[in-house]
Amino acid sequence: MKSDIEIARSAKLLPIKAVAKETGIEEDELELYGKYKAKLSDELMERIRGNKDGKLVLVTAVNPTPAGEGKTTTTIGIGQAFKRLNKKAVIALREPSLGPCFGMKGGAAGGGMSQVVPMEDLNLHFTGDFHAITTANNLCAAMLDNHIEQGNELRIDLRQIVIKRCLDLNDRVLRNVIVGLGDKSDGFTREDHFTITVASEVMAVFCLAEDMKDLKKRLSRMIVAYDLDGNPVTAKDIGAVGAMAALLKDAVKPNIVQTLENTPALVHGGPFANIAHGCNSVIATKTALKLADYCITEAGFGADLGAEKFFDIKCVQAGLKPDAAVLVATVRALKYNGGVKKENLNEENIEALKAGSGNLVRHIQNLKKYGIPVVVALNAFYSDTEKETGTVESIVRENGCEFALSRAWEKGGEGAEEVAKKLIEVLDKNEGCFRPLYDEDIKITEKIETISKQIYGADGVDYSKKALKQIKRLEELGFGKYPVCMAKTQYSFSDDPALLGSPEGFNISVRDVYVSNGAGFIVVLTGDIMTMPGLPKHPAALDIDVDDEGLIQGLF
Repeated sequence: MKSDIEIARSAKLLPIKAVAKETGIEEDELELYGKYKAKLSDELMERIRGNKDGKLVLVTAVNPTPAGEGKTTTTIGIGQAFKRLNKKAVIALREPSLGPCFGMKGGAAGGGMSQVVPMEDLNLHFTGDFHAITTANNLCAAMLDNHIEQGNELRIDLRQIVIKRCLDLNDRVLRNVIVGLGDKSDGFTREDHFTITVASEVMAVFCLAEDMKDLKKRLSRMIVAYDLDGNPVTAKDIGAVGAMAALLKDAVKPNIVQTLENTPALVHGGPFANIAHGCNSVIATKTALKLADYCITEAGFGADLGAEKFFDIKCVQAGLKPDAAVLVATVRALKYNGGVKKENLNEENIEALKAGSGNLVRHIQNLKKYGIPVVVALNAFYSDTEKETGTVESIVRENGCEFALSRAWEKGGEGAEEVAKKLIEVLDKNEGCFRPLYDEDIKITEKIETISKQIYGADGVDYSKKALKQIKRLEELGFGKYPVCMAKTQYSFSDDPALLGSPEGFNISVRDVYVSNGAGFIVVLTGDIMTMPGLPKHPAALDIDVDDEGLIQGLF
């Protein structure tokens, strides 16, 4: 079979104007970025404001493994299948980060016959949203340093500057840096830090904002430092909000593209789920709900991270009520969780499959705690045997879930029809009643422990002295009602990436806690999680090139 990029190039794309027209969007409500991508105008948002909301479906997955799970591929396939079944659906996805594209994971446009296109545009600069977010963040940081240089009227404590500069690449040497070296006019010498753009608070704010007014309100609340008395200093205090908003004015409008089968997809925003809240923008999700009968969206990494944050942060803040969840798994991933090495995953191994299925079962149990129906989609690989597929189906049904086989990678929408039909059947029953995992009024430590015990399966939580001090301070400052955003490895329910399957008998280690006041949540750093990834031994960038005909090669 052709590579993803070859399939994407051979696709028969419709002008984005035609795709939008089928969704009820007029040409003058688009801001075109070439022939195949566009932004949705403010006028469209205003026009559809009174439309009835469609059904909201979250696609999530088991914990990621080197074997691959295909969550985005399945999401896109389901959207394409809805179209084949004459159902009006819009897909809502995150924009890919350049960090994984040039690092280890690759892009985020799906794969095989279930892709969002134009694939190269999407995986690289797209419409420039991430550049705008990066620049807005770094402008704020520069204005803070300039305020200090020009006399420090706000009495900012140089030891308590909390905003970090960012860039949308993996660059380990920028995690901890010294700035201000040189002459007196070059600023004060101090330790500083970088995060990847998708872990920045500006990205979180961008994706949780309802509109430009709300975006500015959230930007103004961002804490950039503390003064010598320990009081917060915000972006508003240093006068940065207006200029930041100007940089984000166009970026805040959702992007519309299409799948290989011309299903509309709104691709907008892109926070990581292991170190941020991992969901596409509220604006795009709410727009999709107004434009279609079904919005198919996803949240990053496994359900212990992306789905939990989707439900407990995004849905609670935005007033969204999801109607169902699709949990993606593969035979290969479950065998890997059962102890099979990557090179042996093509061999039938029922015992390892059963052992690794504990990961799937725990995710099923967790999702049910939110009160909505769950459909397990088994993403099929050519090496799967009937006995393996039947084993997974039996385990799923024993745990009170609907099961469907997906061949979205191989057959696109046709291959995902079984999942789509099962989903429609579940949605038509309308038996779901969404409820978040915890109440906002409980203490920060209780929220952390609720997630750690009920979602991760931990026995308890171990806090560093620094973390406990920070929690006490944040509650004294009035941030105690915020939800918590757990920053944890994506590879395990625990904070140890080596503990696969459904580990037991462990504690979650919390080393640091801080507030993202603009985003409206408390960030909890666990284990060895980092907010600036590094490149692997063989980064994907080594294999990316432009050939003599000007075509990009090596993207995946």
